[in-house]
Amino acid sequence: MKKHNFSAGPSILPQSVLEKASEAVLNFNDLDLSILEISHRSKDFVEVMENARDLALKHLGLQNKGYQALFLQGGASMQFLMTAYNLLEQKAAYLNTGVWSDKAIKEAKLIGDVVEVATSKSDNFNFIPKNYAVPSDVDYFHCTSNNTIYGTQMHKFPNTDVPIVCDMSSDIFSRELDFSRFSLIYAGAQKNMGPAGTTLVVVKEDILGKVSRAIPSMLNYQVQIDKESMFNTPPVFSVYVSFLTLQWLEQEGGISSIEKVNNQKADMLYKEIDRNPLFKGYVANVEDRSKMNATFNLVNDQLKETFDSHAKAAGVSGINGHRSVGGYRASLYNALPLESVKVLVEVMQEVERGA
Repeated sequence: MKKHNFSAGPSILPQSVLEKASEAVLNFNDLDLSILEISHRSKDFVEVMENARDLALKHLGLQNKGYQALFLQGGASMQFLMTAYNLLEQKAAYLNTGVWSDKAIKEAKLIGDVVEVATSKSDNFNFIPKNYAVPSDVDYFHCTSNNTIYGTQMHKFPNTDVPIVCDMSSDIFSRELDFSRFSLIYAGAQKNMGPAGTTLVVVKEDILGKVSRAIPSMLNYQVQIDKESMFNTPPVFSVYVSFLTLQWLEQEGGISSIEKVNNQKADMLYKEIDRNPLFKGYVANVEDRSKMNATFNLVNDQLKETFDSHAKAAGVSGINGHRSVGGYRASLYNALPLESVKVLVEVMQEVERGA
């Protein structure tokens, strides 16, 4: 049976990417060697790394604009600390919209002062705060563009002269933005870009070198730039599959094309959530809904067993909500086909007819 994979991460990857990756596990570039066993210093892998970094910048429209792309380790969670180590001299401003921004704040406080400009924590993060001011005397402003657990997404970013740092782990490459507004972007690969194990960091070089502290080599962006993401052995397979996924995105027409499909998927599912009397959305404000993670609940929990069994029979996988929210979460990442959303909507309608 075909599976419809709505997992929040690690998540669905394009079928063509999986096929190419599986071939490379056995024989990479006709070397009669596996991608898993070649040297990261070999010509073949260095080419992969260089092309992956270049393609990331190309998709974001940041080539030749003073940015560097890095593939690092430690997940987005490492970037919570690494960002502060490299950029926080006196004080930083943070928008708190979920668990991950909350954790980023905790790490930054180890380094310097943190101003929390706004938060939706008291309402279990079911909306994106508005009408907050970014102080002019901070080293940077940090935000999380999409919140996988709660299904909220920032659709507007503040106008400020302060450098903007953004955790885009769950919506990078999914929609068009003016990425040059951001001085630093980071994203764990396991949502829209590849398997777990590597993290993309895109950094504007002119924001570096402004802190007085000594930075450990592994956590120093400039060291990583100078070593071209090869300061230590990189996660070779994760970088390779991320490269394949970036190639797939290019073949699909890039961000502008994939955004249209993503909008179709989100519109279709949210339309059903709003129409179907058996379901209700989790997010308080429609304008804050995520195009990547649709969170919803049953109005009557007694129908849970029925809905779950129908979903399983249809091959729908990975829709259980996060334990802190409950209910359901359908992740609509780039590689998820529109067909899968149609199947989920049909399941919701089928349960309605039988209720």
